[in-house]
Amino acid sequence: MDLNIAVLIDGDNIPSAYVKEMMEEIAKYGNPTIKRIYGDWTNPRLGKWKNVLLENAITPVQQYGYTQGKNATDSAMIIDAMDILYSGKVSGFCIVSSDSDFTRLATRLREAGMQVFGIGEKKTPNPFIVACDKFIYIEILKNQTAADTVDITTAKPASKSEVDKITSKDLRLMATTIEDLADDDGWAFLGDVGSLLQKKQPNFDSRNYGFQKLTPLISSIPLFEIERREDSKGRKKLIYVKIKEKQNGRSRK
Repeated sequence: MDLNIAVLIDGDNIPSAYVKEMMEEIAKYGNPTIKRIYGDWTNPRLGKWKNVLLENAITPVQQYGYTQGKNATDSAMIIDAMDILYSGKVSGFCIVSSDSDFTRLATRLREAGMQVFGIGEKKTPNPFIVACDKFIYIEILKNQTAADTVDITTAKPASKSEVDKITSKDLRLMATTIEDLADDDGWAFLGDVGSLLQKKQPNFDSRNYGFQKLTPLISSIPLFEIERREDSKGRKKLIYVKIKEKQNGRSRK
């Protein structure tokens, strides 16, 4: 059963250029039954949004800036989010903003049992990111169109500069997650690894490193070993991963 999601967009804080890709991304996680964008539509700065709202069935919500220097849009989004929460019509929210002011809202929605997705730019403050179940960078979606022409089954990255973004901190996160789930032989089911990575770090996404999926990302890292196994019925390939060597250099084999 699809998750019904309320999509609330901060029009003052998010660029309109990739709204189509953004809505396609949201559709991966559920059915966006409510789609609203907030802003002062008398402001010419929001003119670019007007051209894409009808194409994506997004309802504009007018919010005047009552006081200079104060963001009335944030307050309107928060009030609407709570109204939607108590209506019982959705099971999840997608907050589209790069503003840390929505940190408490995301936390409150999760406390109420909602699944919360965040979409924003890489400048988004970490408190808002970790308050979400999953956070997706808009910059990833900007590269999606170009990536669609690439063979995503390859283990090679889109560019070396993207692979260079895999830091020692990233490697430790992946390695400790594999160890957390490993059996006595050191193997962990990659699907479980991906789920736990998401819980530990909501903005973890293989696309941040130039890969469309987790499997080619893991395959590209010499520290890890991949094994494909058939399920009990021989119908499906299950992917397992293990650490080739411990970080102190001793072999796990």
